[in-house]
Amino acid sequence: MHHPVPIPQQPLRQPAAPAAPRAELAPFLAPSLRAVVTGARRRALRDGDRQIDTAHLLHSLIESDSDVGAVFEGGHQPARVLGYLAQRSIGYGLRWQRSVEDSGARRLLPAAREAEPQDARASGWSPAASAALEEAFRRAAERGETQARGLDLLAVIAADPESRAVEVLRRAGVDPVALAARAEAAADPRIDPGVDPRIDPCVDDRVDVGTAPLAEGSVPRSEGEPSQQV
Repeated sequence: MHHPVPIPQQPLRQPAAPAAPRAELAPFLAPSLRAVVTGARRRALRDGDRQIDTAHLLHSLIESDSDVGAVFEGGHQPARVLGYLAQRSIGYGLRWQRSVEDSGARRLLPAAREAEPQDARASGWSPAASAALEEAFRRAAERGETQARGLDLLAVIAADPESRAVEVLRRAGVDPVALAARAEAAADPRIDPGVDPRIDPCVDDRVDVGTAPLAEGSVPRSEGEPSQQV
């Protein structure tokens, strides 16, 4: 009588846990921002994602940093953004599972780019999210602070038009450019929140009447003469 040879059961492969914050940047993150990064890592692991991306960071920023919630226009905006982020497992989120968020790769410091593994998924961080953390620290350092805050990170990810965080913001009806400007102004008291960053203050926007386009139905006039309508 032959007995079947038992086949050892192979353990199920678990998705790799996203890495901790880049070791060289962790000391330069404020405690509140380190908590944000920890929350983003937990969310990525819970969702079965192999990378922490800017959408994970945005989700954790809104949930755990009260300063971030304050720069949105009204309480309905953060709630609406969270509603879209909670649907990550369907719709656009399914597309994200098959791709790498690499919009920030070109902004990584040279040393960081060289340290990135050939397989971007193996690092535990999307290039866009990794670059955002570096840029957040640079912004804090420029104003003389040794640690970056959540507002710094929000300003960076909302200013990246190709990031997943910006895709969610647009879907929720939030203007990412205006949000980035408010976050930057809240983080840096030297910035006038009333100045639109999309307008270069060094450019004189006064119109030269000699070169300005004519309104429909008007005719050219000499200086000192009233305009005429046809």
